[in-house]
Amino acid sequence: MPIAVEMPKMTDTMEEGVLIQWNVDEGAQVAAGDIIAQVETDKATMDVEAYDDGVLLRRVAAEGEALSIGALIAVLGQIGEDVDAFLAGRGKESASASAPSQAVASDSASSPTASATPAASNTLSTGRLRASPLARRMAKDHGLELGTLTGSGPKGRIIKRDIETQLARPAPAVVPMPEPSRKLVRRYTSVPLTPMRKTIARRLAASKYTAPHFYLTVDVAMERAIEARRRMNADAHEHGGTKVSFNDLVTKACGVALEQHPAVNSSFNLEDNEIRQHGYVDIGFAVAIDDGLVTPVVRDVPGKGLGAIATESAGLAQRARARQLQPPEMEGSTFTTSNLGMLGIQEFTAIINPPNACILAIGAIRDVPVVQDGQVVPGKRMKLTLSCDHRVVDGATGARYLASLRRLLEEPLLLLM
Repeated sequence: MPIAVEMPKMTDTMEEGVLIQWNVDEGAQVAAGDIIAQVETDKATMDVEAYDDGVLLRRVAAEGEALSIGALIAVLGQIGEDVDAFLAGRGKESASASAPSQAVASDSASSPTASATPAASNTLSTGRLRASPLARRMAKDHGLELGTLTGSGPKGRIIKRDIETQLARPAPAVVPMPEPSRKLVRRYTSVPLTPMRKTIARRLAASKYTAPHFYLTVDVAMERAIEARRRMNADAHEHGGTKVSFNDLVTKACGVALEQHPAVNSSFNLEDNEIRQHGYVDIGFAVAIDDGLVTPVVRDVPGKGLGAIATESAGLAQRARARQLQPPEMEGSTFTTSNLGMLGIQEFTAIINPPNACILAIGAIRDVPVVQDGQVVPGKRMKLTLSCDHRVVDGATGARYLASLRRLLEEPLLLLM
């Protein structure tokens, strides 16, 4: 009996996938575990495996086609099996469901009420106009409509005098018609939503309108962090290590501060109507790709050194941009960061990445004048904005977390303790 190969659910947020490539031709023998196709999900490009042995009898889905979870993409079986009968059997239920609506459409098309009614005559029956034969001939010669004239003869009869009076009147001024303006055409390009863009739209809209957001901003002095990073990267260059980015410093500081403030390292569980404080700190960081963004996750941040975080983050970001991340590498974060500082953005607010309770928006490091010991001196400042879910985190709780985070970045030696 033929075996249906259906679109699998490959990620926790996936609703549909785009079949981007077939790896096996029709008529080829496949074994369980063979990769028969590649599918683009909302997060990455992933492999579709065969779960049974057999011959690929029919490739039902075409490359580039978007299919919902559970949709038929191929049929496996043995040579000689009737694929058309199998497909017809699968389609009976949907066909019977659509039949009534087709019948209704047919009935309505043939019903008397659906037929067009004859158009009403545009001829106005007002009877014959009273006019003398001379008046009719004069009106015809001068192109006058008798119906527009008022007769002065007996019983309103139109006579010669009425025609002469009308001809003696000045002709109405002819107002020139304006030149028709050229129609303004606004062109646009229709861009179909990718599975990733659909998921971003759905999840972030749900987050924005479900979680009551509020925002807290601090300005962090970055002079010591800049110097610490310079020294660490000089050592990494000398010994062949991975260079530490400012994002790595913030990730490490966020993790240490989350251990100190477990209320922020939480999520709101709508199903059980409870707050869950997590006993681990896994931080996701937003990575922009061509058609959206993904959030790879660095695990156990407080327990890792800056060098390990830098190495792991660089690898995750590289795979993210190549769309090679696997679902376990993008799921289960307890906190998220989003950094637009490298693009020159000084300050912004980010939408919480569910089910996290908070997300940190990281701005650019700015050169600003600051007052130090009563003197105006050059300074380096970076704005951090914490978006909080008010169901989980109150203002004072978020403020205390930001104070700890700022202290760790302004005294980076504390990150090594």
